[in-house]
Amino acid sequence: MTRRGRLALVFGVAVYLAAWAFGSHALYPLALGLVIAVLAAWAWMRLAARPLRLSRRTRGRGHFEGEDVDVTVEVELSAGLPPAGAVLYERVSKLGERATRLRPRRSRLSARYVLEHLPRGRYELESARAVLEDPFGLARTEVDLRAASTILVYPRLIELDHVFSDAGSSLPEGRRLLMHRPSGFDLHSVRDHQQGESLRRVHWRSTAKRARLMVKELEDAPRDEVAVLLDAQSGTAWGESFDVQVRAAGSLLFAHTSRNRRAVLVVNGNSQQTVQVSASEGDRRRALELLAAAEPDGARPAESVLADEMSAVLRALELVVVTARLTPRLVDRLVQRGHARRQVSLVYVEAATFAGGAPRREPSLLRLQAAGVPVATVRYGDDLAAALGGRALAEVSDA
Repeated sequence: MTRRGRLALVFGVAVYLAAWAFGSHALYPLALGLVIAVLAAWAWMRLAARPLRLSRRTRGRGHFEGEDVDVTVEVELSAGLPPAGAVLYERVSKLGERATRLRPRRSRLSARYVLEHLPRGRYELESARAVLEDPFGLARTEVDLRAASTILVYPRLIELDHVFSDAGSSLPEGRRLLMHRPSGFDLHSVRDHQQGESLRRVHWRSTAKRARLMVKELEDAPRDEVAVLLDAQSGTAWGESFDVQVRAAGSLLFAHTSRNRRAVLVVNGNSQQTVQVSASEGDRRRALELLAAAEPDGARPAESVLADEMSAVLRALELVVVTARLTPRLVDRLVQRGHARRQVSLVYVEAATFAGGAPRREPSLLRLQAAGVPVATVRYGDDLAAALGGRALAEVSDA
């Protein structure tokens, strides 16, 4: 009950007592009318506040950063007449709380609003409540609504005709560095040699240790052709630099899958997340969802991922690292992979330039290039398609 309702109720009771005290029968209808109106409004709100169900939907299948998102909300009433006035309060992650006035329509309340120019991200509905009120403002009730709703805003990617690492790596002397492509078989275990078996499968280390011939048991372990590692370590993002990292990682990922190459996307964030990607529509959608939700909140440095021998990153035939932080250990890992003739390339986003800093020379980049590792550097204001080696700039909006 609102303050106005309480005052009306008190006034109605006072008028009734005055009518009884002075014997004024003309005041009885006024007093009873006020009391009945307040009680009826209270009962109306009690009925309207029975379990409500909130539903939210957006127009279109996919939303890309910078676009407006149309949102339609509906609150279904389980019983009673719809209240004359209702306001929906929603708290959405990254956007805060917003109030939307609902319009009654049969047995439901509905409204529509527009979220303008949304940046890339995952927007989750954290809480929702509806405030219902009668037309005279005599009674009001607040109902908490349960609803699981998420809006995903995908990064705006570019379509690349070719990537900067396509030409292969070259040594400073101009010689070609031939990359070693490991087989798809992994050592599973060792066992005793059987008579008649080829000696080419002998595992000499185990043979020397056990003083008898031991052979390798191999299992066919299919490898991804390309692994794209998006370094989402905390403390590396300035301005929109991390969004550029995400665009670069997604654009390179889809450039490889468009050539029917199996790929894996690894996001090194608060928790390491991995998704296998092919040219199928479902895989592309899952990759876009992971890129949309990526945040620079990781505690594990990228070089630690490269040190994990069981990770999908090291099992891939080719590795692409997208990062905004170059550490000596990371550079060492990349150089070691290059010297081992394992394909590797680096996209370095110079985050300081997105905060107004001046570009600077990175000796680590020179070391990588000297080791035959292809490097693409992206600074604020750069054409991402040109930096990644693309010839055409086109939005990937049909994923």
